[in-house]
Amino acid sequence: MPTVFVLLALAGAALAQEPLPSQENVTDYAPSVNVECPDFSTTSLIREFTPQNQSLHPSEVEYVESRLNTTVKAAWNDWLGDGSVLGYNLSAFQDVFPKVGLAIPGGGLRAAQYGAGCLSGLDSRNESSKAAGTGGLLQVASYLSGLSGGSWVTGSLFFNDWPTISDLVYGNDGNLTGWKLDLPFVSPDGDDVFSTNNQYFYGSILWSVIAKAQAGIDTSITDPWARAISYHFLNQTSRDNFFNNDTAHGAGQLWSDIPQIPAWQQKLTPFPLLVTDSRPAGDNSTTALPPGPIVYEITPFEFASYDPNLSAGMNLSYAGTHLTNGKADNGSACVKGFDQAGFMMGTSASLFNQIFDFARNTLQGFDSDDSNTLIYILQRQLRSVSTRSDDVANWPNPFSGLKPDTFEDSDSNWLSLIDGASNGENVPYGPLFVQSRALDVIVTLEGSADDTNNWPNGTGPIATQSRLSTILLSSHQQFPPIPQTAADWVSTGVRQRATFFGCNPIQTPPEYPMVIYLPNAPPITGDNPVTNTGTFDLTYPLLHTQLFLDQVHFNTISGFTPNANTPDPNFGICLQCAAVDRARTKITPAVARSSMCSQCFQQYCYDPENPPSQSELPNRKLVFVDPTPQGLTKVEGFLGTNKFKLLGGVIGLVLFIALLCGGLFWWKKRRDKKMQYSQVHDFHDDRDTAGLWPRQSMGGAARYSDYHAEAYELPPAHPVERSYEPSFVAESFVADNRGPHSP
Repeated sequence: MPTVFVLLALAGAALAQEPLPSQENVTDYAPSVNVECPDFSTTSLIREFTPQNQSLHPSEVEYVESRLNTTVKAAWNDWLGDGSVLGYNLSAFQDVFPKVGLAIPGGGLRAAQYGAGCLSGLDSRNESSKAAGTGGLLQVASYLSGLSGGSWVTGSLFFNDWPTISDLVYGNDGNLTGWKLDLPFVSPDGDDVFSTNNQYFYGSILWSVIAKAQAGIDTSITDPWARAISYHFLNQTSRDNFFNNDTAHGAGQLWSDIPQIPAWQQKLTPFPLLVTDSRPAGDNSTTALPPGPIVYEITPFEFASYDPNLSAGMNLSYAGTHLTNGKADNGSACVKGFDQAGFMMGTSASLFNQIFDFARNTLQGFDSDDSNTLIYILQRQLRSVSTRSDDVANWPNPFSGLKPDTFEDSDSNWLSLIDGASNGENVPYGPLFVQSRALDVIVTLEGSADDTNNWPNGTGPIATQSRLSTILLSSHQQFPPIPQTAADWVSTGVRQRATFFGCNPIQTPPEYPMVIYLPNAPPITGDNPVTNTGTFDLTYPLLHTQLFLDQVHFNTISGFTPNANTPDPNFGICLQCAAVDRARTKITPAVARSSMCSQCFQQYCYDPENPPSQSELPNRKLVFVDPTPQGLTKVEGFLGTNKFKLLGGVIGLVLFIALLCGGLFWWKKRRDKKMQYSQVHDFHDDRDTAGLWPRQSMGGAARYSDYHAEAYELPPAHPVERSYEPSFVAESFVADNRGPHSP
């Protein structure tokens, strides 16, 4: 193998050079520090409110309300027509259409693909969805919340200018290059971390992270994780430039820049919300969180929490600034650019605190190759930079000093943010139940993996219902009636079919929103399931992705027919009935539910007094069947059709295999020797007696430590014109710009 390393000192020298204003580089991942703060005498970076008197960010209110009166109103009319098919006169609903939110849970690439498949089934731009009557629900949605893998599809839609799911996932032979999930997340050139292309990939990622650390911001394993996410879900990476730096690979794209996207400016998109949990300061536990710690949301305008114990928001553009009582710790010097899009999605998906086994130097859940590779990247990172906490997303605390009687991190300079499902709420319901948002309908694109076969079983909704009825009782709407145990979700069958919760509220206005539940479930046809994959599966062959999305799309538009394996031809109508039902209660006098919608609700609504049964769903296969088998399964099929042709060469084959095995044994010994990585905690010998890295001035941020004589292979970088065009993979980012080391 040719030499693939260059001295890290060269990387440091490159980072020290100030890039030209017209250039964009992977080092744009670094926030800008010492930026002049707003005038604190007239402007505040913090909004405070109370659970009983909540206020939304004014820019959120303006965007959501203006959409409701323009594009959303038009979308309702386009989706429902005159309402006659449903048995309503739609003219009566024109000023009272329900406010709808969509929630995409966590679960890695499974959740991202499941969310994408569902959205395609709800998108009026998809012909089969429109024909089925389900296409249109996406267009009437006011909010879209994402968590972990759900945040990836959410961010991907926005930073690629809200394309169709087909173009987003597969590419369009134009400005979209697709998700490229067949290229492994952490070792895109294969399992050999020392291959030239993998070293180029790691060099680019670590170059970005080192630049952030040089700016005085603590990094962690979440940072390289965030950069890997960006290569697949943002918009500057193609197969041709994957292993070089002809583009910044999304490094300079900010969550606060979403309002610049053309689709946003045309009011075509719902309002995005990401969810992340917090591990309280001083709590280094590696177990799941209790329900108490603060849950945060990230919008294009602020980083906030509507939990009663905090009830405050921070201007997202200045996230990364250490504040105390709303004022910058470093006088008039603030930080901007901390809200990198990849890091926002990575924060929501920072699950390492529960799976990082420092003692054994492993990441539980990942296969050995992916685990070893992530550990390898972290070790390379730790040789060069100091970190505060390796296993969380490190955020400067903007709420320091606020509400010390109730806010548990009030006296901390840093927040430790982790995966949004860490408290058991894998569905990002929290922001959608906030009272001041007043949502009427919440659609759950449920891709959770709760049981041994990776199907949902109600664990997330049950956890949210509990939190809403206790901790969030004063600040959030309540959950409608649902089965109270996972066993009940299984026995009633609601986890395997479309279900409407909250169909018959008692009060006016309703005491809870309608929840439309669309779970990842075995194919209604009885076919083999291909969508119940593992959360830690980091690679999907292209054929598997295609079959995955097709299976989800079909289930989404089909509903179910009791005691059969056929689609419900009326499911589109029934989905429309559920989505528009709350409008009836906003009219005086209230409009009676139509006979058509009543019939639909008999089939799809959950009635706790008369629950449905799993027996209505025959022939559903629960065990995953790999649609792209590797190894023994493929070999057996090949031998079965070619056994007579191969018979004559069997002796030679045996000899060849013996020689091959000998060669592989020698190669494996050589590789294993190279892969003897030292323990991660060995790189923390520089910590002081308090367990913290030595700090310099400027807000208490961790600083670059003296790095070891370490080397990274940095791919070639070519200057490109910087322009924020969210259609985004600009035509200049094409194969002609590939560097000399590209494959």
